[in-house]
Amino acid sequence: MNITQVITNVGVIGAGQMGAGIAQSFAMAGLNVILNDISDAAIERGLSGIQKSLTKLAEKGRLVDSVDTVLARIQGSTTLAALADTQLVVEAVSENEALKKQLFSQLDELCPADTILASNTSSISITRLAAATQRPDRVIGMHFMNPVPVMKLVEVIRGLQTSEDSYQSIKALVEKLDKVPVTANDRPGFIVNRILLPMINEAVFALYEGVGDAEAIDAAMKLGANQPMGPLSLADLIGLDTCLSIMEVLNEGFADPKYRPCPLLRQMVDAGYLGRKSGRGFFEY
Repeated sequence: MNITQVITNVGVIGAGQMGAGIAQSFAMAGLNVILNDISDAAIERGLSGIQKSLTKLAEKGRLVDSVDTVLARIQGSTTLAALADTQLVVEAVSENEALKKQLFSQLDELCPADTILASNTSSISITRLAAATQRPDRVIGMHFMNPVPVMKLVEVIRGLQTSEDSYQSIKALVEKLDKVPVTANDRPGFIVNRILLPMINEAVFALYEGVGDAEAIDAAMKLGANQPMGPLSLADLIGLDTCLSIMEVLNEGFADPKYRPCPLLRQMVDAGYLGRKSGRGFFEY
């Protein structure tokens, strides 16, 4: 018999764009949220972004509660100890496996045995992250899409050890957020990035090989494939460092040369041209 856990108190680690968006979505659904980061300044930036996002939604009539009511459900904290009473912790830190494993090990010691530990990773193995804990059955992937408050999809990734109870609890929670859970097994890149990133990487190869300039490549895919955003503009939005990281996970996981990162993508990251967040990627911002 499966027992779906009712989740009311959650922790989110990482107050960047993804973490703040996840915290906002939980708070909009009526959950109490502790937003954790390493500094008060990072938390303040995250909360400021949440307030702006909520205000925009309220102006469009898409917010059920008031901005202040939703914000009141989010508390900031710079200590992991504040997460000790949560029923779910979602980490949204950098796409670095060693960092995530260390975090999961710390959370495993800190949180009650029935707390579910989730990762917003876009490509790293949930099975390997779960192995860093003493509760591998309570570890799962929740891969939100950017921007989190408006994107409906959440990939729910089952590691090899993830229990049916944990899976059902997270699936029900995603539906409570008014989002759509799509189940993915623990394979490199899961579903979205397994398909999306090789397409972006191929667009970078097209630029690298002089097939067309960045504007032409993006225009061709927008007008010819009806994509809302060209692949190079999308790479800039995602972050070229994140794109490279995912391609490296795919390349290592499948050992297939079709997943090799384009040398130009690696060179752009080496130069610090990371896309929108650095002001320059394939385009300037």
